[in-house]
Amino acid sequence: MEEQSIRVEERQDKKEKPKSEDLIFGRNFTDHMFVMDYTEGLGWHNPSIIPYQNLSISPASMIFHYGQSVFEGLKAFRTENGDVQLFRPEKNVQRLNQSNDRLVIPPIDENLALEAIKQLVAMDSDWVPSTEGTSLYIRPFIISTEPYLGVAPSHYYKFIIIMSPVGSYYKEGINPVKIAVENQYVRAVKGGTGEAKTGGNYASSLKAQELCEKEGYSQVLWLDGVEKKYIEEVGSMNVFFKINGEVVTPALNGSILPGITRDSVIQLLKHWDIPLVERRVSIKELYEAHQNGTLEEAFGSGTAAVISPIGELYWEGHHLVINEGKTGDISKKVYDTITGIQYGKMEDPFDWTVKVEKNSKVRQ
Repeated sequence: MEEQSIRVEERQDKKEKPKSEDLIFGRNFTDHMFVMDYTEGLGWHNPSIIPYQNLSISPASMIFHYGQSVFEGLKAFRTENGDVQLFRPEKNVQRLNQSNDRLVIPPIDENLALEAIKQLVAMDSDWVPSTEGTSLYIRPFIISTEPYLGVAPSHYYKFIIIMSPVGSYYKEGINPVKIAVENQYVRAVKGGTGEAKTGGNYASSLKAQELCEKEGYSQVLWLDGVEKKYIEEVGSMNVFFKINGEVVTPALNGSILPGITRDSVIQLLKHWDIPLVERRVSIKELYEAHQNGTLEEAFGSGTAAVISPIGELYWEGHHLVINEGKTGDISKKVYDTITGIQYGKMEDPFDWTVKVEKNSKVRQ
């Protein structure tokens, strides 16, 4: 594919930036956005950074009717010396194309997408907050835009990147959460879209989430959609359990999203020589491990929280309190290490971080 230059249109009336203490996840957006169009026969074209603005598309656009869309989520971090860096952005771009394949969306040029992220962050680098725990959330997404009421892949798409400064996920420190095991609804099944990052997966999870919150639980623990006994994810995060000294995480099976934080946790545990296995794990096995005292720790992993310790599981009338409801040693070590690397406070032996140059090439 011929290399394309990114056209830039700078916003003249810059928006007022919110104070760090007032940041709410996904509510404020930066001055600029990236857009690129796809037309069948022409391919992806006209990559541009433009002022953040509303979209004008037909109400018949296929995204509204058939849900053909994918998205990603990653962050930019302000280091102690004022630099801005990304965390494993190439993995997000790779996964975006994996989702594209499942949703029959034309693949994007991964180098161009990565360059678009870098240039957009460089242009709006003043929006990257510096208060501890804060960051700039980056949301790349693709939607089908062809005005056609027919069930078929669209011939037109938009690839867009928007960004939002976000506050610390743990304002009062990292604390374990209570989780309810979901027995009625399912998140995804093998052969479905569970391994793709597409909006429908999240829409279908809302009912179970609403019900569990009414009962005082933070999230649901999803079981497999066929036998409803094997653990898959927790909320919108991957999940890990420490059982009798060994860390266990559900193996990727076609219905579990391959999380980038999940992969980072796995690499860290192997680096530390902590026993780890990827395999099927049932809720009954967890219950029995709790009963015999070998369920030592549990935590979720994802972009927003990095690590979310699980202090209690509720399953069929049983309250399984884990590690006395406290944050476990592995949870804390993984959280401290990943965030330490992200903010440039710790050595990065894996080359996970990518520095964003303030004067990254921008073509006016």
